[in-house]
Amino acid sequence: MFGFGVPELLIIAFMVILIFGVGKLPEVGGSFGKAINNFRKAAADKDQIEINPKAES
Repeated sequence: MFGFGVPELLIIAFMVILIFGVGKLPEVGGSFGKAINNFRKAAADKDQIEINPKAES
């Protein structure tokens, strides 16, 4: 897993808790999940680019 072991992950988790606080963690996690989901959608939809754009009215 990218060379991260349990001690490294615990240190990263501790740093995140120190920076954001326990109360903000659900909000930060939700935002991170939405960002990953949007990135995956954008990467999957890159083949559906419209070649002939619709004319403006």
